[in-house]
Amino acid sequence: MDFSLSSDQILIRDTVRQFMETEMRPILREYERQEKFPAEQLKKLGELGCCAMLVPEAWGGAGTDTVSYALMLEEVARIDASTAVALSVTNSVVTVPLWKSGSEQQKKKYLSRLSRGEILGAFCLTEPQAGSDAAGIQTRAVRDGNHYILNGTKAWVTNGGVSGLYIIFAKTDPAAGSRGFTAFLVEPDFPGFRISRYEDKMGLRLSRSAEISLQDCRVPAENRLGAEGQGLRIALESLDGGRIGIAAQSVGVGQGALEAATRYAKQRKTFGHPIAEYQAIQWMLADMETEVSAARALTHYAAWQRDKDLRDQEARGRELGATQEGPSDAADAQASLPEARDAASRRARGSSASRAKLYASEMANRVAYKAVQVHGSSGYSRETDVERYYRDARVLTIYEGTSEMQRLVIARDLLRH
Repeated sequence: MDFSLSSDQILIRDTVRQFMETEMRPILREYERQEKFPAEQLKKLGELGCCAMLVPEAWGGAGTDTVSYALMLEEVARIDASTAVALSVTNSVVTVPLWKSGSEQQKKKYLSRLSRGEILGAFCLTEPQAGSDAAGIQTRAVRDGNHYILNGTKAWVTNGGVSGLYIIFAKTDPAAGSRGFTAFLVEPDFPGFRISRYEDKMGLRLSRSAEISLQDCRVPAENRLGAEGQGLRIALESLDGGRIGIAAQSVGVGQGALEAATRYAKQRKTFGHPIAEYQAIQWMLADMETEVSAARALTHYAAWQRDKDLRDQEARGRELGATQEGPSDAADAQASLPEARDAASRRARGSSASRAKLYASEMANRVAYKAVQVHGSSGYSRETDVERYYRDARVLTIYEGTSEMQRLVIARDLLRH
């Protein structure tokens, strides 16, 4: 297996790294104190092509592979995880499902603006009483002529209050169970849409997390994403890609913490020697480097697996199209095999993403902990980067699926075989 990066991937990585070092690092501490959302910097990143990397160029996206996307998020999170999560949500769980499931009209209306960074996207699945149990959401959508009327509450909405487009999931047929969910494209100025409050969080202080109240929110029927009943499928497929994004974000946080700890260990002296000369510090740094490298490998493999599966699906689609030119009975017989292979590849892709997300997110917490330990008392000060990395890392094992849910996915795939 070739682990080397292509020239295009290296260019993306280096371009984003330079932007974050020159545009974001100098102002980050002041933004952190003010809890200021980095709108201007995100707009510039959008101009660089970072807001719709996985969307084809025909729709205004960058049309890159998933490894390139992971490299971009790692470089952003290496400086600031808040900016990375804003980009991750817009890319993975807004532009991609819109591109895959949206109508031509919806894509023309929203995708180019999202791609250029003119607006950000938000993904509204979680509710006060429904987190990991996505099927437990209570938000209702009732058809009313040319509109749907939405009622309910969405919680922990990343980019809430600063987004121009929200993908909201609601029940259209409660009796249908998991097949009764539908996705909607909601603009913040639709009647009945309201930001009810913002979360006061431990970390990711530059990122907005909001609670959204939907009170007889009128959504045009043309803004339904996909058909009625397809909402849960759209949500779960989006989360597979989202977990790769959070894994990449975790690698970036770990890498940033490692670099900060290494610099400090070379500069800080005790008893006349840099602390980097002491075995206890060397072993901590060695463990940190090993874990970051392992997490990066898992993340890049999951990204590569996603791209490979997409290529295989396209090839099978062409193969199926060719078989359907013959008698219908033969086509039906042939169709079952590609469907079974697609289901198997989805499970494998989901398991790869879960492994990457599980290990990388827990790695980031361990590495950030050790980075603070290397700094000693100064690591507890808000004047250091490692204090921020430590706070930002904590949520990585929670959002986009908790570590416990990732273990369930991995175990089910393992036991199925």
